[in-house]
Amino acid sequence: MEYRSLGRSGLKVPELCFGTGTFGAGNEFFKAWGETSQDEAKKLIDVCMEAGCNFFDTADVYSDGASETMLGKAISHLKREDVLISTKATFRQGVLKGPNQVGSSRYHLLNALDASLKRLGTDYIDVYHLHAFDATTPVEETLDTLNTMVRAGKVRYIACSNFSGWHLMKSLSVSERYGWAKYVGHQVYYSLVGRDYEWELMPLALDQGVGALVWSPLGWGRLTGKIRRGQPLPEGSRLQNKSVVDNGPLPEDEYVYKVVDAIDEVAKETGKTVPQIALNWLLRRPTVSTLVIGARDEKQLRANLDATGWKLTPEQIAKLDAASDPKLAYPYWHQRQFEERNPRAV
Repeated sequence: MEYRSLGRSGLKVPELCFGTGTFGAGNEFFKAWGETSQDEAKKLIDVCMEAGCNFFDTADVYSDGASETMLGKAISHLKREDVLISTKATFRQGVLKGPNQVGSSRYHLLNALDASLKRLGTDYIDVYHLHAFDATTPVEETLDTLNTMVRAGKVRYIACSNFSGWHLMKSLSVSERYGWAKYVGHQVYYSLVGRDYEWELMPLALDQGVGALVWSPLGWGRLTGKIRRGQPLPEGSRLQNKSVVDNGPLPEDEYVYKVVDAIDEVAKETGKTVPQIALNWLLRRPTVSTLVIGARDEKQLRANLDATGWKLTPEQIAKLDAASDPKLAYPYWHQRQFEERNPRAV
């Protein structure tokens, strides 16, 4: 498996990262992702390690900490230096109701990190994310706290998730001003049916050296190969449960079908599956450091791992680009009219 730099840092990460949202199944939201047992979790981890995928992503909010606990047990037989762990904090865990048990304050982040370390059974986190932006806490307070964690050796690298362009740029500017650790990664939603990342965040990432860690690269299950024109949603699809699908603007059905039709054409040319093509397309995009893939079982995991080791042709990429080209919001549609002075990132 290919290894890539995480943004403008010295850390090398595999092009695929295994997401452990199915570990724990602590509530209905995460049960819809999957219900992986502890024995199954260890087996999936071992399959990943065998394939060279040694990067594992979790969060303290996943099943109220149960995902971190299960991941810690699942990797306990491995040498700690052989694995990379990514976890996140900011959101409130269901059992914690106090006013300071949420956000990116010094108070909450220090408590959250210590709790994550305990659940994971480790004394450091390789990549520590803010799961979302906290507009109620000064950016300086948050970044000073994260920098302290890095200097203390409890965190190796810091990253963020779901930030807007100005959130990320302001944070990078503050870190530069004080000589603090910078965000080297940004965990973002990006897929062939969700290309908003390209408008503002990708150009920023190119300019500032921030690597993208892509979550839900199959568009919340829309690019599994099971969603097609004229067919009902498959049994067990999480898209049937409105409480667990993405809460943003949903892609129009016809747009999804158009993209899947183009993927089907490429599938016939390559002999690959719809998910493999969707993942491989993302691996060809600028700024992408790794894709966070999930799997309910070993078969699905091995299929996703096979998205690496080959490349789509420029013609195939162009076909997929054209089919998935989104409607732009302002000011991006205006800027696209003047590409001579404002070239596109892709």
